[in-house]
Amino acid sequence: MNLLEMHQNPSVYLVLAALLLAIGLFGLIRRHTLVGMLISGELIFGAAMLNLMAVNRFFAPDPTTGQVFVLFIMGLSAAEVAIALSIVIAVYRNYQSIQTNELSQMKG
Repeated sequence: MNLLEMHQNPSVYLVLAALLLAIGLFGLIRRHTLVGMLISGELIFGAAMLNLMAVNRFFAPDPTTGQVFVLFIMGLSAAEVAIALSIVIAVYRNYQSIQTNELSQMKG
């Protein structure tokens, strides 16, 4: 398979989405800062959007269904970033750090 024919194969997109998901999950487990965890969560959202677009392009009869879902995920992702950054700023103001292991005084 040459480079020009790769975009016609759905497995390329699905493998790339699985790779993005694995990197995002690894980042959620390994990162100790709240901003790193936020970026890893965005990678997971990106993997979900890529997966939906690949399934939509190759397997769905209606091309707009997947695009509507991706727009919904993008809106959800923007709202998640706005809320998470406001929480990170509030945590930094109270504790002068964004390291998760230093936030042991937080009680739910």
